[in-house]
Amino acid sequence: MDSRCSSSADSRLTGRGPGSNNNSTPFCSRGDSYEAGEKKCISDVRRTFCLFVTFDLLFITMLWIIELNVNGGIQQQLEKEVLHYNYHASFFDIFLLAVFRFATLILAYAVCKLRHWWAIAITTAASCAFLIVKVILSKLLSQGAFGYLLPIISFVLAWIETWLLDFKVLPQENEDENRYQSIMDATERAPPLGPGPLSDGQFYSPPESVADSDEELDDKHDPEIGLIQ
Repeated sequence: MDSRCSSSADSRLTGRGPGSNNNSTPFCSRGDSYEAGEKKCISDVRRTFCLFVTFDLLFITMLWIIELNVNGGIQQQLEKEVLHYNYHASFFDIFLLAVFRFATLILAYAVCKLRHWWAIAITTAASCAFLIVKVILSKLLSQGAFGYLLPIISFVLAWIETWLLDFKVLPQENEDENRYQSIMDATERAPPLGPGPLSDGQFYSPPESVADSDEELDDKHDPEIGLIQ
């Protein structure tokens, strides 16, 4: 009984009862979840952006291969558009423009994990300027549907990438970082928690009547003590 009283008193003085642990659990669990998200290699929204950049390259490549196959065979058209490159009639430079966007954006936002818009601004500005000049000066519009399709799709994909990064990736990552920091600050500034609700068995002490009754019983069973009294 003495050991129970001492252990309960120690827990009451130190404030380490069951209730205090339960009250601190939500802060710890939320902080751990945000810390785990912070330590991830790349966020989900940034991964989506990188997947779209890869889709841009693959889609332009597929359209260019279809154009090569339609206009007389892939091998023959490759020699014509690559080995004998002509700025006014070749689609090879549009494919190289897609490769340039892919390499720059993946290097900046997947490898270096850049958190600024300057890389996407360079790729979009370069793509728009090149495509506008090519459409004005070249003879692509006289080469059928692909003369319209490839420049327009390349132009649209470049601006979709800009929209995704500027309105989705960077704001979402900043919001997650601010939320994580606010929770960590709130956890550090939280006052020490007092003892929680006490259970029935935590502070058990025998009633005095039980001790008195034990002494009376001992007196009755010991006649010598009664005679001496």
